[in-house]
Amino acid sequence: MFKQLHQNIRIRIYTSFLSRIIGSMIFPFMAIYFTEKINATAAGILLLINVVVQFLAGMYGGFLADLLGRKRLMVVGETMKLLAFIGMLLVNSPMFTSAIATFSMMLVISVASGFINPAAEAMLIDVSTKETRAFMYSVNYWAVNMSMMLGLIIGGWFFKTHFFELLIGLVLMSVVTLWMTAVLIQETYQIKQNVEKKEYGIIPLLKSYQTVITDLPFVLFTFGGIAILSLEFQRNNFVAVRLEEEIIPRTFSFLGDLSITIDGVRLLSFLTVENTLMIVLFTAIASRLIKGKSEQTIMYIGFVLFGLGYAVLAFSNNFSFLFLGVLIFSIGELMYVPTRQSILAEIVDDSRRGAYMAFNGIVFQIGKMFGALGIIVGEAIGGMNMAFLYGIFVLLGILFTGTGIYKRNQHLQVEGKKELEGRKGTV
Repeated sequence: MFKQLHQNIRIRIYTSFLSRIIGSMIFPFMAIYFTEKINATAAGILLLINVVVQFLAGMYGGFLADLLGRKRLMVVGETMKLLAFIGMLLVNSPMFTSAIATFSMMLVISVASGFINPAAEAMLIDVSTKETRAFMYSVNYWAVNMSMMLGLIIGGWFFKTHFFELLIGLVLMSVVTLWMTAVLIQETYQIKQNVEKKEYGIIPLLKSYQTVITDLPFVLFTFGGIAILSLEFQRNNFVAVRLEEEIIPRTFSFLGDLSITIDGVRLLSFLTVENTLMIVLFTAIASRLIKGKSEQTIMYIGFVLFGLGYAVLAFSNNFSFLFLGVLIFSIGELMYVPTRQSILAEIVDDSRRGAYMAFNGIVFQIGKMFGALGIIVGEAIGGMNMAFLYGIFVLLGILFTGTGIYKRNQHLQVEGKKELEGRKGTV
């Protein structure tokens, strides 16, 4: 069935897999890079700025995809990424290293990603049908998780010792993905002619979210999502830096003379692989187990388990406890992700689904911002207090989410009564 998908879909899955497998060897560990080159506070600030830039670029990238076309914007973005990767390579060579120049290149990459992602998502919808989308997104989900898992395994072993070589691989892979995008992908969008320029400005962009922002139940539900997703982005920020600083390298022997030395970075890669395997292997099983049960109850239990697992990662240096923590939050993730998505679909206004789902994307961007801030806060208050803070975030997630659902149900009840009274009045 994969071969029956449109060529654009297959090429996009290929390019996404290739770029992620190399990117996952490097970018999840950049918090460690900036902490070592500068300090933890600066690392948090720099990564926070990077997230803000990508968020703004992504918001505007959606507009440009309709102005320039899908393929053209994707090619522009891939070209920008290639040039930025070459720049990162040059400023991290054996002869010259500059953390600030590296950060500047990361900003360019963030802008490029902000251009590529909305155009690629729009292109996938352009060339898919209602019947093929479920399969398309399923294959893409597996490809993303597998590429990240493989990349993290390799990056965990070689990031600190072979960073320059990994950057060479990133440049070469970027050349391949640029060629595949420019040559093999077909344009799917017919650019509209005679469109007024005001439709593409910043003010229309802001006005498009005015209706969504005034929907209090949805906004509260979104705040709840931000609180929970903020924990997930701690792994590659505060948790990564803490493990790298606090874990004393340990050598494990097996099969006679063979041995493995595990430091903080390699331990993080193993923990991430454990989480990825849990999600990949047990998503279908979890979906069957929670089917027909109370979605809200399962979601809240998932929130609690998710926060509990991350609380363990915030302070423990015991390998067994760390792997147990990942197991706990992975179970929580399997419980809350599908149930929250299902409830979200019921909360959004169907007549403005596009604007609502675009606004929902803020959950991930603000979550990343809190993830970057976690480095700064964690440096100041320590791991135990961070674990306590994670618990507060879980409570806020439950409070905001529950309040949003309650207010939406109240609104539906009022609307139902009005409709019923209107029908009685016409009899």
